[in-house]
Amino acid sequence: MKVDGIKHSEWADTKFTLHLISQILGKIKLETAQQEPQWAHVGLCLTTDGFSTGMLFQKNTAFQLDVDIRNSQILINVDGNVRSLELKSSKAIKDYFEEIMEALNSNGIRVTINPKPQEMAYQKNLNEDSTPLTFNRQQAMRGLQLFHLAQREQLKFVGPLRCRKVKPQLFWGTFDVSLLIVKNKMDPFPENKIIEKAAFDEQMIEYGFWLGDDKVDVPTFFVLPYPFIYKDLNFDALKPKEAYYDQSVSEYFLSLENAFSSDGAGQPIQDFFHSSFDILSRELLWADSAHYFIPLKMNKQNDADRTDKG
Repeated sequence: MKVDGIKHSEWADTKFTLHLISQILGKIKLETAQQEPQWAHVGLCLTTDGFSTGMLFQKNTAFQLDVDIRNSQILINVDGNVRSLELKSSKAIKDYFEEIMEALNSNGIRVTINPKPQEMAYQKNLNEDSTPLTFNRQQAMRGLQLFHLAQREQLKFVGPLRCRKVKPQLFWGTFDVSLLIVKNKMDPFPENKIIEKAAFDEQMIEYGFWLGDDKVDVPTFFVLPYPFIYKDLNFDALKPKEAYYDQSVSEYFLSLENAFSSDGAGQPIQDFFHSSFDILSRELLWADSAHYFIPLKMNKQNDADRTDKG
C-alpha cells in the first residue's frame, strides 16, 4: 500500500480552515448529543468524503451536518431538508458560522454554542473573525486519506478487543483521530479543569493519530496512558524500534514515516499498538486485561482488511 502522506507545512492553511469548521460542528454536537463519559458524545464521525456530526436530535427532529471535502461543500440536513454551503477560499470562519446557524434556524433547529475555540492556540471567536481562509481541495483530500488510514489501523487493533472502548472518532479540539480503552476504575483528575476532569476520571489508554503542527511537521501516531506515567518506559518490548516514549509528556510516539514496513504494510502500527498496550497495562496494574484478547467466536471474514496480532 502506497501512503500519500502530507506534512503539516504542506497544507497548514487548509488544515486550519477545516479545524475551525470542525469546531463549529463539534460544538453543535456538544450541545445536542446525549452526554457520555470521557466526552465520547462530542467526537465527529469520519466519512468517505469528510467528517460529520452523525445523526443528532432536537426534540423530535433529526438533523445532521456533514463536511464534504470531496465535493467542497457543507451539508445541513434537517429531517431530509438539505442545504448545501460552499467550501472555498476567501470565506471567513464568521461566514461559515453564520451560514450554518441560519440553515439550522430556518429549519427550526435552535442551538446556542460558545463561539470561543477549544484546545487551540487561536482564540478569536468563531462568529466574529472575518479573516479570509484558505481551502485547497486536493490538499484536504490528502489529509482526509491520512485520517482514513489512521481509523482503519485503529479499528484493526481495537475492534476485536473484549473491553470497554470508545471507537475511533475525530476529536475536534485537538483535530486528531483517537480511540479509548477505558478501565472500570475511577481515578479522578486532580485539578478543577472543565475538559480534563470529564475526560480523565477513569483509568484509560488513548490511541491516536495527529496531523502535526508548526513544531512537529510529520503526522504521528501516539499512545497516552491515564493516569499519566512520567518515567522512562522505553523498554525492549516496545515495537517497532523507531517508536519511543517521551516521559515529559507521558506519551509513546511513532511517526508516519516509520509506521509502514518496506512492502507498505501497516504491521509496524499494529506492533506499536499491541506492544505499548502490553507495557502500559502492566504499569497501570490492569491484571485481568488478557481477557480482552480472547478471540471472537465468529466466522472468518474473507474480504476483511485485517491484521492479526503476532
